[in-house]
Amino acid sequence: MAGSAKPVMTPPLARASLRELAPEWLPLALGFLAMYVPAFWGLLHGIWGSEEQAHGPIILVLSLWLIWRSWNEMLALPAKPAPGLAWPLLVFSMVLYMLGMSQQVDAFTIASFILSVAAILLMKRGTPALRLLWFPFFFMLFMIPLPGAIVSALTLPMKMAVSYVTEVLLYAAGYPIARTGVILQIGPYQLLVADACAGLQTLLTLESLGLFYLNVVRHTSAFRNIALALLIIPISFTANVIRVCVLTLITYHFGDAAGQGFLHGFAGMVLFVSALILIIAVDSLLQWVARRREGKRAAARSAI
Repeated sequence: MAGSAKPVMTPPLARASLRELAPEWLPLALGFLAMYVPAFWGLLHGIWGSEEQAHGPIILVLSLWLIWRSWNEMLALPAKPAPGLAWPLLVFSMVLYMLGMSQQVDAFTIASFILSVAAILLMKRGTPALRLLWFPFFFMLFMIPLPGAIVSALTLPMKMAVSYVTEVLLYAAGYPIARTGVILQIGPYQLLVADACAGLQTLLTLESLGLFYLNVVRHTSAFRNIALALLIIPISFTANVIRVCVLTLITYHFGDAAGQGFLHGFAGMVLFVSALILIIAVDSLLQWVARRREGKRAAARSAI
């Protein structure tokens, strides 16, 4: 009996040691640290210290982790430096950096970091590496604060919608609640639904969380990926409603001081935990639907 050929197992990519990477990447890393540690320190004590933009450092850390996770795969690609694209992008990012730091325009400072990292990647490894790492760079865009005019124009309708749904749900549950615009009156207490509770930046934060989840799990089912991506918006809205409902109930049962303490201490945690639970629950439901679809297709094929 002829021996069958054994499949060749491809070993996983070995992670390059720091000693091997140091000559090429350490000078760049030190330059970036010298430029952006002071910039990020200012952001942490400025816009990233606010409730609306507190997701900034989280997105930065997650983006760097995504890059590190794919680092060896990127190094395995053939290096095709593209200085013709890299240098104009690097110069533009440095102009943004100088304007952002000198004029205290946080959006320019954050954008300069994203563009300068992309420029260095183009200069060292070329467009194949940038294509491989496209999602971490796209994900970092959620750190950039939107212009105030856009936020103001879109935030008020969202706050109105969250306030309305909160009123309907709690009234149906038997609570003495009424609403005037974005002000909720429950018992003797009045609550103003603020931008941080139901604003555009909060929605974008939850959108980024959903996209990060999609990228990490990497489903093979196109139906599951597309459906979950489309459902992230209603999931984000629902998480905001849960947050406002919890805040309203805490204020009603335990007083205004407890509600304010919850708002500054645990409201963001409730928001993220609610969104994550909803995303996982919806994803599990989609998995069940996808399996049923596959089962029906397999049964139809076997019947033929």
